Amino acid sequence: MDQHSKSELLRTYHKRYRKASKKEKTQIINTIIDAAGYCRKHIIRAFNKDLDVPKRIRRARCSRYSHLYRDLKYVWATANFICGKRLKPFLKEHLGALKRHKEIKLTKEDEMLLLTASAATIDRLLARARKEVRIKGCATTKPGTLLKHQIPIRTFADWDENRPGFLEIDLVAHCTENSRGEYINTLTMTDVCTAWTVTTAFMGKSERFCVAAIEEVLPRFPFPILGIDSDNGGEFINAHLMRYCERNAITFTRGRSNKKNDSCYVEQKNWDVVRKMIGNGRFDTDQQLDIIKRVHNLLSLYQNYFQPSQKLVSKQRIGAKVKKKYDTAQTPCQRFTSRQDVPEHIKEALRATFRDLNPAHLLRSIQNLVSKLYRT
Repeated sequence: MDQHSKSELLRTYHKRYRKASKKEKTQIINTIIDAAGYCRKHIIRAFNKDLDVPKRIRRARCSRYSHLYRDLKYVWATANFICGKRLKPFLKEHLGALKRHKEIKLTKEDEMLLLTASAATIDRLLARARKEVRIKGCATTKPGTLLKHQIPIRTFADWDENRPGFLEIDLVAHCTENSRGEYINTLTMTDVCTAWTVTTAFMGKSERFCVAAIEEVLPRFPFPILGIDSDNGGEFINAHLMRYCERNAITFTRGRSNKKNDSCYVEQKNWDVVRKMIGNGRFDTDQQLDIIKRVHNLLSLYQNYFQPSQKLVSKQRIGAKVKKKYDTAQTPCQRFTSRQDVPEHIKEALRATFRDLNPAHLLRSIQNLVSKLYRT
């Protein structure tokens, strides 16, 4: 019986219940319980109120997590305000890092209670603390026609996306709505398999400076680079980058024109890593460039060791709806160290780096640098 039918049943017996004797009232209540499955007290309350459709009665109950709100809010803030589905699988490791560096004090009982909270409970507890601020900048990508016919469009045959080393790259412009003159650009490089992301900055959009920035950050990846995929911007579609890839035996491909979905992995990181942390201000001085590069050095550590993400596993269309299934959230470091083909000494080096890092200190340092950046 649906809710509409249950409401109609209560309306039918409402007047009869008001005029009935005590014995008849009991019979009416028993009839409704058998038909609708309502609780006896709920029916009595509904009949005693002058309401046609009784509302669902919610009993107030104190949450057992309420005293942990401040601690959970602090943990959530040090995790850069990620959602419950991303925070829950990584909560034990994140709490361990905070406790190891004496950033938080929790009793064993409170820690165990916090770890038992589900992703939905975490989101519900943090609902009143969650605020969204979305500011958009302007797009500055200009098509590069030079050598475009020599750089192939990426296909499934070119890449093995289940293997680390194939990167999507893109630029983020720090120019607000004024794209005139020279300004700082951030280069974002994201590995498709592990989501390992490295960022750096350089002045202008020179082809030579762009290739120099790529050369500078490639050693920060814990695996050899096998392929690079870019959009059709002139900063990437040029002879400098093409020769660099040929010298280093790197597969160089590009996406289709005006198809941002072809670079969906790096486009997501442009917002999640760069825009959320640095914002949309215009930066065009050498002093600001130095600060932004220092921010990116810290961001690479924070993002790869303390920011779990989910990957799409399957997608199924059911009528007009698309049902998507995601894997358990993991950090890029966890994804890489869980692979069987990674040498043990590399895994140990990454784990040692993780133990030495303090996520709260990293985030504070990033925020202090960004504040200094905006004061310039």
